[in-house]
Amino acid sequence: MLVLLKSPSQNLQLNLLLFIGQLFKEFIFVIGYEKENIKRYFENGSKWDINILYVEQETPLGTAHATSKAERYIDDDFLLMYGDILVGKNTFKELLIRYNQSGKKSLISLLEVDDPEKYGVVLLENDKAKRIIEKPKDRSFGNLANAGIYILKPNIFDAIKKTGKSPRGEYELTDSLQILIDEGNEILGFKLPSWWLDIGRPWDLLEANKYIMDEIDYKIEGEIEEGAHMRGNVSVGKNTIIRSGAYIKGPVIIGENCDIGPNCYIRDYTVIGNNVRIGNACEIKGSIIMNNTNIAHLSYVGDSIIGEHVNFGAGTITANLRFDKKYIKMTIKGKRIDTKRRKLGAIVGDYAQTGIGTTLLPGIKIGTNSIVGPNINIWDDVPENSIVILKNKVEIKKLGEK
Repeated sequence: MLVLLKSPSQNLQLNLLLFIGQLFKEFIFVIGYEKENIKRYFENGSKWDINILYVEQETPLGTAHATSKAERYIDDDFLLMYGDILVGKNTFKELLIRYNQSGKKSLISLLEVDDPEKYGVVLLENDKAKRIIEKPKDRSFGNLANAGIYILKPNIFDAIKKTGKSPRGEYELTDSLQILIDEGNEILGFKLPSWWLDIGRPWDLLEANKYIMDEIDYKIEGEIEEGAHMRGNVSVGKNTIIRSGAYIKGPVIIGENCDIGPNCYIRDYTVIGNNVRIGNACEIKGSIIMNNTNIAHLSYVGDSIIGEHVNFGAGTITANLRFDKKYIKMTIKGKRIDTKRRKLGAIVGDYAQTGIGTTLLPGIKIGTNSIVGPNINIWDDVPENSIVILKNKVEIKKLGEK
């Protein structure tokens, strides 16, 4: 059984489920924020031949508290994973091999990092976890960070009952693990055999896309008109048409019932969902475009995430590079955050619209259900359920009038 904590990023965690569905059939999602959207998206898991049980954490009181919500459904060893991380598809197979070779002992996954002061660091002794130190200032503890994937025994629930609140007012799973260690229980370290990504921030999804797209299989099921060109790995879904003059440079994934082109350029590491229209003479580069979205002709979308049911008016441009080539910053929960990316376009919420000739500057967010009028340069984030209009004074005179 696999227990997944926190809200999974839907499109990426879907790929994760496809990877590990061959190893696990029973899943528990501990959910809270956006719970209804998560349930609506994954349903009961039957479409992937797995079974998903949903357990609600009413108040977000930490990872130990979230884990405790699954106790009544668990009577044997189980795999637990945080919902905001992503790993290579061979990770779980290797983890289970290590588990079986160890005599079915508890495991904590580890990742070598360059900046251990930003993570929970695990100190090993003869491959056994001895201490878990949150964000240590002293680098003598090493650089093996807790990667957020565990194989645990039901005795973790007894340790959770003994766990007090951390300084930030939450019940931390790492504190519960330390209780088990101090009581003499063995928890072995498992160094990840592949890549690991935190996908908690919007731009992380673009990086995660690259890793995922390098590990999946590609197939053509739609119609490719004469004069369309595809290079590299390209998937085209059922009932999708790629019109003449389109040039697609893989890896690219295009969903079902899409209309692409003519004469458009779809560049590598782009994912296009189902029922999407990409108009004439558009260029899409390294972006995620979700279901039921329309990108009208003469538009450019670069390094951006475009939600569902979005409509871009003709000539909409997502600028993705600063003039000074510096890293792009985004405002997240009221704070300016350095994304460490030199190229980053817009993050556009579901049901948003732009008028013709709209330009979105690098790192801009457009909120859900918002409208941006024509011929506007957007320099600041637009909140959800908002409308932005530029009013110019226009004078019309007869020729010869002063």
